[in-house]
Amino acid sequence: MRGGPFRALVGLALPPRCAGCGVPVADDHRFCAVCWSGLRFLGPPWCAGCNTPFAFDRGDGALCGQCLADPPRHAGVRAAVAYGPVARDLALRLKYGGRIAFAETMARHMARLMPEGAALLVPVPLHRWRIWTRGFNQAALIADALAAATGVPHGRDVLVRKRRTAPLRGLGGRQRTKMVAGAFAVAPARRNGLRGQAVVLVDDVYTSGATADACTRALLKGGAASVTVLCWARVLAETDD
Repeated sequence: MRGGPFRALVGLALPPRCAGCGVPVADDHRFCAVCWSGLRFLGPPWCAGCNTPFAFDRGDGALCGQCLADPPRHAGVRAAVAYGPVARDLALRLKYGGRIAFAETMARHMARLMPEGAALLVPVPLHRWRIWTRGFNQAALIADALAAATGVPHGRDVLVRKRRTAPLRGLGGRQRTKMVAGAFAVAPARRNGLRGQAVVLVDDVYTSGATADACTRALLKGGAASVTVLCWARVLAETDD
């Protein structure tokens, strides 16, 4: 294989590291046994409305209590893993540590949950000032990797953040909702391409749902047929810290 000897030397000098803790592993984007066991992978059986995992299969179309009381605007929240120490550390190292390769690590596990018929990937946008200070939008990096893995187009500039918002960490659900209300809009130049599309809204972590709900509202108002949320990790009631 072309470049084989060089790659082998690089592998000896810089062996692949566990995405969770950094110990050497066999291949890039892999986890060691300890970190792997610390991840709770999500999937069916789950609520037909919001994809909250069920402890047992309740049958097709079963809804959780929250969806029965207040159906969501989105078409479900699909998360690769439940939020926990390993999932959290990976997200923080991507977002604040600049470990942009972790976007592909996340996307590899998120790709299995891509909804059928997905037509457009739209990342949760950052305000331009936040991008200038951080250097990148982690949701857009994940969407890039998902597009490469699945072939679903990435609409990087479809959704924009109209104004800066204070960090949401530590705020309650109602405070988060109030903070992001009206903060997002569809770029006027992208409205025609959005109309009638099944959109997948991409983010790293789904916490209270305030940001995803505000983005969903803007996308549906802009003409999207549906919006499914796809993320790396989801805060569940039993893992909420």
